[in-house]
Amino acid sequence: MKFVDEVSIFVKAGDGGNGMMSFRREKFIEKGGPNGGDGGDGGSVYLIADENLNTLVDYRYTRRFMARNGEKGGSTDCTGAKGDDLLLPVPVGTTVIDAATQEVIGDLTVAGQRLLVAQGGWHGLGNTRFKSSTNRAPRQTTPGKPGDARDLKLELKVLADVGLLGLPNAGKSTFIRSVSAAKPKVADYPFTTLVPNLGVVSVGRYKSFVVADIPGLIEGAAEGAGLGIRFLKHLARTRLLLHLVDMAPLDGSDPADAAEVILRELEKFSPALAQRERWLVLNKADQMLDDEREERLRQVVERLQWTGPVFVISALESEGTEALSQAIMRYLDERQERLAEDVAYAEALAELDRQIEGEARARLQALDDQRALRRSGLKAVGEADDDDDDFDDDDDEGGAEIFYVR
Repeated sequence: MKFVDEVSIFVKAGDGGNGMMSFRREKFIEKGGPNGGDGGDGGSVYLIADENLNTLVDYRYTRRFMARNGEKGGSTDCTGAKGDDLLLPVPVGTTVIDAATQEVIGDLTVAGQRLLVAQGGWHGLGNTRFKSSTNRAPRQTTPGKPGDARDLKLELKVLADVGLLGLPNAGKSTFIRSVSAAKPKVADYPFTTLVPNLGVVSVGRYKSFVVADIPGLIEGAAEGAGLGIRFLKHLARTRLLLHLVDMAPLDGSDPADAAEVILRELEKFSPALAQRERWLVLNKADQMLDDEREERLRQVVERLQWTGPVFVISALESEGTEALSQAIMRYLDERQERLAEDVAYAEALAELDRQIEGEARARLQALDDQRALRRSGLKAVGEADDDDDDFDDDDDEGGAEIFYVR
């Protein structure tokens, strides 16, 4: 299944039906009076969160959606039929934005949640509505009101408890394969992961959490290098970030340098996201002896001046992954309990979430604007003259897949 996380669509609610002008005409009944009915309301357009969907691919090529108009009123005081509402299913985690104003209309974060995006037009009034003691044969009617029309931008952010960060080939996909039933592609070359992958990690009998693996970042990703930072938005709603670092890179580079590259790109994308709880995970420990592991761990921690939790694992051999999963589950449980008990802590996290959402949207909007300038043949101020368009990702016919399994 092709993974699409951003689409633009046009929605149009139905117009209200016109009121009817009619008079009662029956044999042996004189001066029957007005009997024109009202029109029907136009149908509205709703987006509804569907837990069975995990991509916006259904809106990739069909982008215009219109609800039915209301029927006009009839004689004998008959009201016109109401136009049917149009329900558009979207994945849970979809943010709806007005393309004209960039206003966030709403977030669909709960299965079954509905969001009104275009209100149907109000019905017109028939001439019966205007009769009075002084106006016994009214010939006034009103037309139905037009329904709302909007250009919308839909952005999908996968809902996960834990997000994975790291350079290409840091072992993120191997880790998610090791701890869950997800089977993302794993290979010995960079950028094997092209779209986010989700895996459900079971801890114990009745506890589990969701892990999100995004394509790897490289230096300059904030400026569009590699796959850029468009997928970082999927980490905006996570509760914990795992920063995976290859502790035994084949090119002999310093793992601390690799970690600093990710930190710089993360801060460029969203300084608030860089403040999210983050754990350092040194992967590929199976390629080193025990004493070498300890020395490498000490060097990385000292170089980064790291004070948070640190784990040494081998995702390939499933070494240390069980202990890491247990620690994650404990952290998530304790976090949930603290949110319920500590009001100040809950408010601080809510404010951080708002900052992350705002910064991420502003950064992605800036990249979209720069992409539009490139397509028009212009260059942004200070932008190098480069023929390569790293932002042009419209051609995604590669058939990339997303896996969401238990």
